Amino acid sequence: MNRKINRRNALLTSMAAGALMVHGGAGRRLSAAESPNEKLNLACIGVGGRGAANVSGVKSQNMVAFVDVDAKRAGKTFESFPNVQQLTDYRKLFDQFGSKLDGVVISTPDHTHFHPAYAAMQLGINVYLEKPLAHNVWETRTLTELARSKGLATQLGSQRHAMSNMHRVVEWVQSGAIGEVQEVHSWVGGSRGMPDFPTDNPPVPPELNYDLWRGPVLNPPRPYHPTICPYGWRFWWDFGTGETGNWGCHILDIPYWSLQLTKPTRIKASGPEPDAERTPKAMHVEYQFPAIDDHATLGKRGAVKLHWYHGTPPILKEKGLDASGNNTLMIGSKGMLLCGFSKRQLLPEDQFADYKSPDEFIPDSPGFHNEWLNACRGGEAATCNFDYSGPMAETVLLGNVAYRAGNFDWDAEALSTGDNQAAQALIKEAYRPGWEIEQS
Repeated sequence: MNRKINRRNALLTSMAAGALMVHGGAGRRLSAAESPNEKLNLACIGVGGRGAANVSGVKSQNMVAFVDVDAKRAGKTFESFPNVQQLTDYRKLFDQFGSKLDGVVISTPDHTHFHPAYAAMQLGINVYLEKPLAHNVWETRTLTELARSKGLATQLGSQRHAMSNMHRVVEWVQSGAIGEVQEVHSWVGGSRGMPDFPTDNPPVPPELNYDLWRGPVLNPPRPYHPTICPYGWRFWWDFGTGETGNWGCHILDIPYWSLQLTKPTRIKASGPEPDAERTPKAMHVEYQFPAIDDHATLGKRGAVKLHWYHGTPPILKEKGLDASGNNTLMIGSKGMLLCGFSKRQLLPEDQFADYKSPDEFIPDSPGFHNEWLNACRGGEAATCNFDYSGPMAETVLLGNVAYRAGNFDWDAEALSTGDNQAAQALIKEAYRPGWEIEQS
C-alpha cells in the first residue's frame, strides 16, 4: 500500500468514504454543533498503554474506531468496547471513516505521531496528540502551522496543565511574588536511557504488525525485540526522544506558562558522550530566551535563562534545597519559587511568612480531555492547543538536538541552526520510501 501522503490524495480518500463536511470556527463539524450535548464521532490511534488512558478520557463520546498495530497490547481496550471497529492501519481508518470523524486521539510512539496527525489535519479532523507532539522540530512546526491554518481544535497531552497547583504557581509568578524572573532550573530525576543492545533475535509476535510499528524510520530496520517494542523504544533515537522528550513537555510547561516563553535563540547542552543510537542517562541544556517589551499579559519581561536537567541540578545542593516532589526552581529579583506538580514554596521562608496569595484568576479546568472535546464543538481553545504547546515541544526537542550535535544559535523563523550543520540535519529527518510527505 502506498504510504505517501499529499493533500489531493487525502481528500480523494476521504470523499471515497463519504462527502467531506466543512469545518468552521474551532474546527468542529456542523453535525457536532447542533447541541453541546451531542456526542462527537471519535477514533483513537494507539489504544494500549497511555492510549488506554486517553480512551478512558474521551469514552463519553461516540467511539467509531480503534487503531492499533499490536492486538495483544490493545486487547483490554478492544474487549471493553466490543462494538467499536478494530483496525491495524490508520490509513484504513481515514479511508473508511474520514468524512465521519470529528476528532482523532493519537497515542502512538513518538516516531509515529506525525503521519496520522498530518493525514487527519489534511482532512479537517481535530486532533488530540500525545507529547512531545512529534519526533523532530520540523514535524512539530508543520503540525502547529497546519492546525492554525485550518482552525482545528488541538490538544497536546500535557495533562498536568489542568492541575490546580500549576494554576497557583502561574498566578504567583505573574502577580510578581518573586519579582522579575531571570533564571529557571527544571529537571527530571532518574537515569533512564542507554539501554543494552539486544543479544538475541526473537520472532515477531503474530499479533504485532512490526512493519507498521516501525513506520517512517529510514535507518536500516532494527529487528523486533520486546525490550524495544512495546515500550523501550523511548530510549532509542530512531523511535523516541529520551527522558527529555518524555518529561520535558510536562515539566517545562511550568516556566513556559508562567513566563509565557515562546522560542529560544541560543541552545547549549552537555552530558555524557552522545551515542548515535541511544538516548542518554543524564544531560543538561541551557536555553536563552530574549526579552519582550510589550507582551499582552506580562508587559515587559527581561531575558530568561532556562536550564533543563535530566538529573538533579547542582544549584539545589548549593542552596540547600530538596528535590523531592519538586521539579522547578525559579529565581527572581525578590526571591525564589520551588515547586512541582502538586507542591509549591516561596523562598526564603521567613521573607514570605506573611505573603498573601493573589485572587485566583486561572479558572479550574473542566477536565483536560473535556477541554479538547469542548473545543471540537466550537468552544474555547484547549489550554494546550498547538499554538501554545507547539513552541514548547520545539524547545524540548531542540535540547536533544544540541546534546547530540553541539551548541547553536537558533533562527526559529527559518528553522535554522546557523553554521552547525550536524544540528541542522536533526531538525528534519528523511523518511523511508513510501512514507514521504508532499506538502501543498
